Amino acid sequence: MARIVLIMLFDDVDTLDFSGPMEVFSITGQRATGPVPFSVTTVAERQLPPVTTRSGLRVTPYHTYANAPQADILVVPGGLGARHERNNPATLQFIQRQARGAELVISVCTGALLLGAAGLLQGKRATTHHRAFDELAAVAPDCEIVRDARFVDNGQIITAAGITAGIDTALYVVQRLIGRETALETARHMEYRWEPS
Repeated sequence: MARIVLIMLFDDVDTLDFSGPMEVFSITGQRATGPVPFSVTTVAERQLPPVTTRSGLRVTPYHTYANAPQADILVVPGGLGARHERNNPATLQFIQRQARGAELVISVCTGALLLGAAGLLQGKRATTHHRAFDELAAVAPDCEIVRDARFVDNGQIITAAGITAGIDTALYVVQRLIGRETALETARHMEYRWEPS
């Protein structure tokens, strides 16, 4: 059975923060025989009006916080909107609720601020966009900030550095869950230069 990848959306989200991992998980396994390994969908606090990304793209999510399925993999992107959402109790409660049942929780860029505000980074190591290290330290004071990593894997919680690091992190997750060859095949199909870790 395919793992459910639930990608969070909110106004002023960075487009590549969510669309990079979305592309990786969506195309993984599509050229192989047998069932695809991931079922990718999106969620936001509301469906209408559509979410407007930082670059002006308007996106209608498939689910709301009220009717979303339980994620196997929850992806929390960043952007200017993450700074607003960290003060939104509904968003933080949704992340906490999903994290209790998720196999993996992945933040991209300043999505780490949301994980920190939700209390998921206590006693863990994490990274984020290089311009948000101080903000992450303020929101998650018990977290060790890793300043020179594309991503940091704590087991269930994985945090990615800024923007394009979400693609590297999603490929790493494919490698971790399914295997190196599948991750390499996905990167080749995307014509993305990726070095397995």
